[in-house]
Amino acid sequence: MEDNSNQIELEPSELGTKVYWDSIYERDKHNFEDHGDVGEIWFGEDSELRILRWLTKSNVPTDKKIIDLGCGNGMMLIELAREGYNNLTGVDYCESAIELSKSIIKTQSMDHIKLQVADLTQDCNLGVFDIVLDKGTFDAISLSPEDAQSKKLIYLKNVSKMLNDAGLFVITSCNWTESELIKQFSTGTWYYSLA
Repeated sequence: MEDNSNQIELEPSELGTKVYWDSIYERDKHNFEDHGDVGEIWFGEDSELRILRWLTKSNVPTDKKIIDLGCGNGMMLIELAREGYNNLTGVDYCESAIELSKSIIKTQSMDHIKLQVADLTQDCNLGVFDIVLDKGTFDAISLSPEDAQSKKLIYLKNVSKMLNDAGLFVITSCNWTESELIKQFSTGTWYYSLA
């Protein structure tokens, strides 16, 4: 992999810590159990709809193997399933997020969605996918107060291993501009299209 150490970095934030996300999803898990509230849809429903419209406009077949990185409460996966996508996997490094996702998915009778705890800043092998989705996970990794650059490089390596030869990587970011994302992902062969 190419050394991108001269790239700009974001100011560290608690949003880049597992402790922060564990507390958020633990709270959301209890709120769902007590009140049926699924919690925050990060980047909002508009972002989910833009991704779904892009997949539809691009004629992505519903049997494609899709993984949602940092799936949180699993709402993106549920929306994909509602659109007919049937080979779905979600991963998150917070066990409470995966527990919340499982609970929500069960109420929607979408037990075909696979969920797994996985830390994308550690070397991991999650399999090979046609589509890899990231809705804010790279942003959170970029905000890590503990060696964000190394964590981003490991994340990039993991994403690269996940994509099949004709795979699509779909990323939503509020912290990086298009040109900054292109620079971040300049390690390897990446193609991009704006949604």
